[in-house]
Amino acid sequence: MVAPVHVGGLAVGADRLTVIAGPCAFESLEMGLEVARKAKETCRRLGMQYIFKASFDKANRTSVESYRGPGMEQGLAWLAAVREQVGVPVVTDIHEPGQAQAVAECVDLLQIPAFLCRQTDLLLAAGRTGLPVQVKKGQFVSPADMERVAAKVASTGNSGLLLCERGTFFGYNQLVVDFRGLVAMRRFGYPVVFDATHSVQRPGGAGGTSGGDRQYIQALTRGAVAIGVDALFLETHPEPDRARSDGPNMVPLPRLDALLGEVAAVGAVTRRLGFADPRWLEGGGTE
Repeated sequence: MVAPVHVGGLAVGADRLTVIAGPCAFESLEMGLEVARKAKETCRRLGMQYIFKASFDKANRTSVESYRGPGMEQGLAWLAAVREQVGVPVVTDIHEPGQAQAVAECVDLLQIPAFLCRQTDLLLAAGRTGLPVQVKKGQFVSPADMERVAAKVASTGNSGLLLCERGTFFGYNQLVVDFRGLVAMRRFGYPVVFDATHSVQRPGGAGGTSGGDRQYIQALTRGAVAIGVDALFLETHPEPDRARSDGPNMVPLPRLDALLGEVAAVGAVTRRLGFADPRWLEGGGTE
């Protein structure tokens, strides 16, 4: 049984799908507000919950010369402005234990990047803020290993945890999604999130930057919603090909309506059937 996690005024893991969406790295407040308003209205119309995401610092960029974001002070100010002006919960990444408390005072959900999902001090610092925490499953970590990751956060007394699938390394510069992981992680008792955009990333696959295959986002998103995830994580940008970070695997903002419309249609069937249950064979077969 999964207990809902409260993020701002929303309950993630209840009876409505939550969409966590926004640009990869904050480029400007104006663009952040544009994305947040568009996504909020689309989710409202489709009966979904919405949380805005953006990073103030992408500390794991492929090249030292790549754009990382506006920095912590400016980024947190922009997140606060989006939360106040658009009226939505907000989430951002932290990379160091010392960032946890300051960031927690400005957002509604803390995110642990995939590459840092086993960093004990970072997980403990996030948990101790008392704010809900989303941990992305590392590309090098099995779904089963995420139970021990979750236990680190839970050891602080914080049970507000979301576990996020974002693909697994398959050779060099390739990720694949094993949908069994969504079912396996949800058995730990926490809501599960599917990151459809980073799952099509090609880490370091474009030389000094990461590439991506955004044409597969639709298919993977449909599959995850059919299984019954509690939330979707989508990076979106008005003009992904001009984005300063992760453009090749972001959803063009003008296409967000269409994608989430399909999600709503698939989700209606999933709600009727319930989350895919690995115990479905226990009732016996018909042969």
